[in-house]
Amino acid sequence: MPARAPLAPSPSRRTRTARPERTTRPERTTRPLTWRLGWLLVAIALLVILLGASIAIGAKAIPLDHVLPALLGQGRSDDELVITGLRVPRTLLGLLAGAALGVAGGVIQAFTRNPLADPGILGVNAGAALAVTVGVALLGMRDIGQYLWLALLGAVVATVVVSLIGMSAREGATALRMTLAGIGVAAVLGGITSAIQLLNPTAFQRMLGWSAGSLVAQPLQAALIVSPVVLAGLVVAAIATRGLNALALGDDLAASLGSRAAVTRTLAVVAVTLLAGGATAAVGPIAFVGLMIPHVARAIVGPDQRWILAYSIVLGPVLLLGADILGRIVMSPAELPVGLVTAFVGAPVLIVLVRRSRAVAL
Repeated sequence: MPARAPLAPSPSRRTRTARPERTTRPERTTRPLTWRLGWLLVAIALLVILLGASIAIGAKAIPLDHVLPALLGQGRSDDELVITGLRVPRTLLGLLAGAALGVAGGVIQAFTRNPLADPGILGVNAGAALAVTVGVALLGMRDIGQYLWLALLGAVVATVVVSLIGMSAREGATALRMTLAGIGVAAVLGGITSAIQLLNPTAFQRMLGWSAGSLVAQPLQAALIVSPVVLAGLVVAAIATRGLNALALGDDLAASLGSRAAVTRTLAVVAVTLLAGGATAAVGPIAFVGLMIPHVARAIVGPDQRWILAYSIVLGPVLLLGADILGRIVMSPAELPVGLVTAFVGAPVLIVLVRRSRAVAL
């Protein structure tokens, strides 16, 4: 009998070739130097425009060609009084406080490795606000030079308390534990602050605008007093950036690279205390600036803390001055406190960050 030809395999029994698994393309975390410098120059140009707009825009309409003569002391007396007495100090405070809060947020996010951390969420602003309230209501302080040091002390105490609570568990200070501890401490301190203000009507009236977060009604002396504290905080933060980059890899690998985690964390705490405490003493507790700005900077330049620091110094004032200008325009001739404007913008941003499936890597 002739040999039967082998049967062709039926379609149902054909061997199936395994399809390669779909791999996700890794996100690019580094950017070319030209990209980083280019966007930094754009941010600086935007900041310069907002500085000019902050001086020119307000309840009293001043023509643009009158602004420069008023700054030089060669304009009309009423224009010069408004610009040099009110708007210039307001603009300088926005510049200092925006840079301080933006950098403090970047440092505390890197320090805790928590993308949802900021000085407000971790209770630093609430500690400084409570200390200032005690100084004004119980000690009769009225000048920023008197209660600035109380604000720094309150920021230190709040940071220490949150850190101790976060590290009390056996697994140590996790990102979730630090965030929950900070929210709880901030709520308690905020309640005590409100109680003191309600029990002392004079202090309540005196601190009404400050407690909402405002750049208004602060003399030029306030910016001059706060500026050394903010500059010192920026220097400490710059020193800590290299250690924070190594700390993001884990304590063991950071130690193998020659970085001392304890020193880096100490520098980070000192920087956040100086920056958040100084900004809160000057303009009140302003939330969400420290939360949003590091995310924007990280999306542009990646996780390098040195570049995040540089961008936060510029983008923080951009956000704060932009919010302040918007508050002047929306209800003109009345004004919205800048703290309320940043809350309107920051709350939706916080919700988006929480709902994202993937947060930007720290």
